[in-house]
Amino acid sequence: MFSSKLMIVGKAQLSCNVRRSVLRASASGCQTSQRSKASAAEPAQDKPTNGDSKSFAMGLFRGQINPEQVFPYPDGLSEEQKQNLEMLVEPTHKFFLEVNDAAKNDELEKVEEDTVQGLREMGAFGLQVPEELHGLGLNNSQYARLVEIVGQFDLGVGIFLGAHQSIGFKGILLFGTPEQKKKYLPKLAAGEQFAAFCLTEPASGSDASSIRTRAVLTEDKKHYILNGSKIWISNGGISDIFTVFAQTPVETPDGGTVDKVSAFIVEKAFGGVSSGAPEKKMGIKCSNTAEVYFEDVKIPVENLLGGPGDGFKVAMNILNNGRFGMGAALSGTMKGLIQTAIDHAANRKQFGQTIDKFGAIQEKLARMGMMHYVSESMAYMICGNMDAGSKEFQIEAAISKIYASEAAWFIADEAIQICGGMGYMKSAGLERVMRDLRIFRIFEGTNDILRLFVALTGMQNAGKQLQGLQKALKNPSANLGVIMEEANKRAKRMVGFSSAPSLNEHVHADLQGAAGKTARSVEQFGISIEELLMKHGKNIVDQQFLLWRVAEAAIDIYGMVATLSRASRSMTQGTASASYEADICNLFCNEASERVASNLGSLKSSMHRGNFKRMSNIAQEMVKSGAVCQQHPLGF
Repeated sequence: MFSSKLMIVGKAQLSCNVRRSVLRASASGCQTSQRSKASAAEPAQDKPTNGDSKSFAMGLFRGQINPEQVFPYPDGLSEEQKQNLEMLVEPTHKFFLEVNDAAKNDELEKVEEDTVQGLREMGAFGLQVPEELHGLGLNNSQYARLVEIVGQFDLGVGIFLGAHQSIGFKGILLFGTPEQKKKYLPKLAAGEQFAAFCLTEPASGSDASSIRTRAVLTEDKKHYILNGSKIWISNGGISDIFTVFAQTPVETPDGGTVDKVSAFIVEKAFGGVSSGAPEKKMGIKCSNTAEVYFEDVKIPVENLLGGPGDGFKVAMNILNNGRFGMGAALSGTMKGLIQTAIDHAANRKQFGQTIDKFGAIQEKLARMGMMHYVSESMAYMICGNMDAGSKEFQIEAAISKIYASEAAWFIADEAIQICGGMGYMKSAGLERVMRDLRIFRIFEGTNDILRLFVALTGMQNAGKQLQGLQKALKNPSANLGVIMEEANKRAKRMVGFSSAPSLNEHVHADLQGAAGKTARSVEQFGISIEELLMKHGKNIVDQQFLLWRVAEAAIDIYGMVATLSRASRSMTQGTASASYEADICNLFCNEASERVASNLGSLKSSMHRGNFKRMSNIAQEMVKSGAVCQQHPLGF
């Protein structure tokens, strides 16, 4: 089947402009022939119009638990796919352990050619490209398992591979015509050509609406002429094929035109495409990052991706579809860091015993293990949902990216701390990993912007439900069931009874305490969202102090559910690690439920409102003076 290759690797009143700005802000920075379930190379479809979303995160913002995608813990692989994947894992691990030299790649600031050739031979450049187009045809869960190994050993190579296929040519997989796929994917999958994703510009980072690169249709309407430049493009200096986003004049129904962003497949061979010198970066040094210039590039009209003006749709689908892989790769990075820390703690003796016996070190290791478990549980839950056909996972994928990138940074810092002076030395390899990790909180949507995306996307959906209730109240005789259900919930709240949805039927008996905390968190979250929407309406978009805390609570609740589901499965199946997983689940849910209560409490706390105002004042004073404002303690 796999030939002779050694394969591896807010309220509904939120305006259209507001919704688009949130989507744009998240956009900075696959099909399979053997799959028994849904294709990975299908663009996400629009949200269900009837309000019956199956997404857990969407339901969360209405105070509901949608169990279908989270209980039981999803499994995205058939038995055949599991067997095929098992055959790939060992050689992939061996290649990165014995052939790839991460330290040398970092020193040379490029991936060694022997490694690149080895990756070609293993099929690493076309993991999700269909077999008939010379790829491996992996589904999302299979892909995630292999990039997890890459992330464990070399994040720089991970970016080289990911920039190529996770975003570089992903648009062709998702939106390409049969002719486009047949023309471009075979060479890209074979590693004969490399691909890059070109969105970011000097004036448009998180604000993708300010793109200045422009493509204009020729008079004969056979070509677009492209002019502009893109910055910080991964693989920008080595790529042959570019997915480029540019402003284009699009005809309106009244016969006029309006500028909208469109997406194009651009070949370097078209002429007029050039790149600057490789950027000098803090980390992921072996991945090429460069500015790319387009000067009168003549693009055939058949190289348009999607339709005219569909550029943001294309970009969002690419980023949402590819973002899940980051959580998987970073769970591999965390695993490697934890192994290094454990090895040192178990062998380093101080005061007559190994340091793993000390409570301070035990707490560090336990938190590292817990955060890895939560990250891994989120990543593979999303993969399983995607492989089962889910098209609505944008909030979950953003949550996974935020949590994993911040957990990995925390774990890297703690690993260095546990290893002490040795961890600070270059020879230990930890400093390279820490440098590499820093970018993951910035690209493919900065974590700050993604928090706003999580909060506002969920609140927009919740706002639609409130509008539906308002309409039902105008015609009570025809909507008695809806009205009575809402009235019942509110009556319970008024007399102090919980209307929290139960998780008991989905969770193992020994985890009922954690399940109860999770259900109450979901209930209180839904109440808080409704209160915010009723108070602020469409102006909620300007309340970033509040939105941040909404996102923090949503991240914790999704982590609780992912952990509960996975641990319950392990306990039901009686796996060897079941007791360990139960401890992690209870620990995380205990602490996360407290954080959720704290963040939700701050939404209506007068003290916190005062602090938000103080923080705004402090920041504005600092910006006004260009520095910190206080007088020096010595007076000069």
